Amino acid sequence: MQVDMETAARISLLQKNVEKAIKGKSHVVRLAVITLLARGHLLIEDVPGVGKTTLAHSLARSLNCSFKRIQFTSDMLPSDILGVSVYNPIQKEFEFKSGPIFSNVVLADEINRTSPKTQSSLLEAMNESQVSIDKETYPLPRPFIVIATQNPLEYQGTFPLPESQLDRFMMRIRIGYPQIDDEKEILKAEWPGSPCSDLAPVLSVEEVLHLQEMVDTVRMDESLMDYILHIVGATRSSKNLEVGASPRGGLFLMKASKAMAVSRGRGYCIPDDIKGVAVPVLAHRVVVAGRFNFYGQRGEEAERIIQDLVESVPVPL
Repeated sequence: MQVDMETAARISLLQKNVEKAIKGKSHVVRLAVITLLARGHLLIEDVPGVGKTTLAHSLARSLNCSFKRIQFTSDMLPSDILGVSVYNPIQKEFEFKSGPIFSNVVLADEINRTSPKTQSSLLEAMNESQVSIDKETYPLPRPFIVIATQNPLEYQGTFPLPESQLDRFMMRIRIGYPQIDDEKEILKAEWPGSPCSDLAPVLSVEEVLHLQEMVDTVRMDESLMDYILHIVGATRSSKNLEVGASPRGGLFLMKASKAMAVSRGRGYCIPDDIKGVAVPVLAHRVVVAGRFNFYGQRGEEAERIIQDLVESVPVPL
């Protein structure tokens, strides 16, 4: 498959459609689109009211595919997400009733408000795109992406995501407050309902799958693979970090870099592709030294450390 500017134009169309609802955050939207193209999952972590749910919802509405939103609560059970077997008195056998996880785009809203038992029900789905229930394995639809949101500042009634769960997310992004001009546009819009309610699909399921296959064909020179390994290795030897990035972090960094290259109309990677995604791919996988292992360390400090490490690793010529 040949990656060209027409491919980049299709991706740009998707991004611009999402930006109709998310004003002034083109870089954030691009990272969300790249996660989709790289077959990853996305964690959006920020304060309330900045558009976390809107970003996830607008991305789903821009694709002509199935979408389910799950509002996570403390009393939610794994069966509420995965599904349950129900006895059919006519057939005299149990039938599996699928849950909301069987969708192309799954919005896990406020994922840290449910118990670790329920959080762990997503592990197999996110890692292997399948669900195992009652000795049966059910494949999930393709494409498949989990977009989770959480508030990093609120502690009461929440359950911090364990490291194994965090590691399943390809990227963790923060939206941040809008610039004053962009916020003024938000005030002027006066949407009667949700800001993404009027969005129309711009890509079909087949087109998304085709773009994902294109990402797989992107060439990455061996020197760039070594560059990725040196960045990941730097997180493990840094005195500012107690725990560095996992091998999955390096793999996700490579996949995200390839997706970045495709979004720019290239069939090969360059160092800037890796630099452009290194922070959102790696920052949530590390533990900052001397800090209590909770939300704060995965914020700006972790991102700053990763950015410094990326700048310190020599770029291959």
